[in-house]
Amino acid sequence: MAGNPQLKPTATAAQVRTRQPTRTTAGVLTRNQIADRNFLQPQGFRFNISRAPSVAFFGNAVNIPSMELRTTVQPTAGLKDIPQPGEIIDFEDLTLRFMVDQNLENYMEIQNWIRGLGFPESLQEIYNLQKETTGVSNPDVQTGMNIYSDGTLTVLDAQSNPNFKVVFEDLFPYALSTLQFDATVADMDYFTAEVSFKYTIYHIRDIGCC
Repeated sequence: MAGNPQLKPTATAAQVRTRQPTRTTAGVLTRNQIADRNFLQPQGFRFNISRAPSVAFFGNAVNIPSMELRTTVQPTAGLKDIPQPGEIIDFEDLTLRFMVDQNLENYMEIQNWIRGLGFPESLQEIYNLQKETTGVSNPDVQTGMNIYSDGTLTVLDAQSNPNFKVVFEDLFPYALSTLQFDATVADMDYFTAEVSFKYTIYHIRDIGCC
């Protein structure tokens, strides 16, 4: 029967109760400390969507989406199942909240994009969407369906300088919130709308990278 290698076969009860030093203690003591003690501020950001520049300009809230690795279970005979890492990562949607201008220019950027994707009236709507060149890099050499856009979230440091960026690939909107008019509202208020995007993947990169 295997036992504690640090205890003699004739160990007393007091020796058994003595906690032995763990092997991870040295690693904890030598771990590198964070050099920059400034904290990340939620107000410091800029967001850009190539295909919808007006929406991004009036954006006042955006998220770095969460991610979740799927897991699997290794069954054991009569014992507790053992969780194992899977091979697929699920990414949360990108959500942007923006102020709506009084002419609905930025709101219609998203609505026309979604209408083009879903073409509720005719196929001509998606044909028109694919012909658009606004925010499309090198439209003359585009291959495949011209319906996506890249987006970049630039996060600022404590001095409001660009610190790092989050690059989203192949964005497309799928949900746009309602605009609820209400004549009973007493205080002056302005409309905000929320749009949700799907995308292929995102990367967190240094400012000078890629």
